[in-house]
Amino acid sequence: MTANEKTLATFETRIRQMILRFQELKKENKDLYGMLEKNEQELTQLRQKLEQKQSDYNSLKMAKMIEITDGDLAGAKDRLSKLIRDVNKCIAILSDENQ
Repeated sequence: MTANEKTLATFETRIRQMILRFQELKKENKDLYGMLEKNEQELTQLRQKLEQKQSDYNSLKMAKMIEITDGDLAGAKDRLSKLIRDVNKCIAILSDENQ
């Protein structure tokens, strides 16, 4: 085998190795892009779930505020009714004393 043939054989071997390595890297790149796309889809889904949960939380918070307001309103009505009864009793007592 001459020096040129030996150099050519070595060159061929290196080219085959480079082609194999290129194919491996190409497959790895494809797999990584697939993983990236999957992760982006999952991230989009998680963001949508987060937005829904935040919306649900805000709705619940608003409902709770309305519930508290309604409860306070009923309590206020009860206190006002009691005060009116007390005032009416006082008026009745004063009316009886003046007669």
